[in-house]
Amino acid sequence: MTVADPVPDAEAAPVAGGEAAPPAAEPTAGPTVLGRWRGWRGRRPFWGGLLVLLGGAEILFTLRAPLPVVLHIGMQGLAGYLVPAVMTICGVLILFNPAQRLFYSILAVLGSLGSWVTSNLGGFLLGMILGVLGSCLTFGWLPDQPPRRRRLRGRAARTKAGPARA
Repeated sequence: MTVADPVPDAEAAPVAGGEAAPPAAEPTAGPTVLGRWRGWRGRRPFWGGLLVLLGGAEILFTLRAPLPVVLHIGMQGLAGYLVPAVMTICGVLILFNPAQRLFYSILAVLGSLGSWVTSNLGGFLLGMILGVLGSCLTFGWLPDQPPRRRRLRGRAARTKAGPARA
């Protein structure tokens, strides 16, 4: 008890060990970091953009592989670096500018298929497949679609059961 606080605080009362118990945490009014992350991720074609980005990065890394591993089929030089760089940029733009996702997904699928000729058989197939899958996911993503029935059932069950108790 201090001079400024003449009334003893029940939360700071000593416990059996003689130490003061920590004050109870107050609930925060705003959404959590995880909730904000899920909201941001839900408003854009996240998985498509991430796969395109990873596909372009994988192709760029295979260009720097040791000499016996590199196949060097097709055009050499600038095109080998330009195509995966365009894929990587398209992946970033899909994530941060989802309004233009159709254009970026078409560029990314063309770059992914073009990497077969220009960049070690599309980064040994892995980068090309990641780029094509990500482009397809991005092209098919719809921004304002209603939740799926399974999610609606899960949401209804959670609200009916009430808040969870610890």
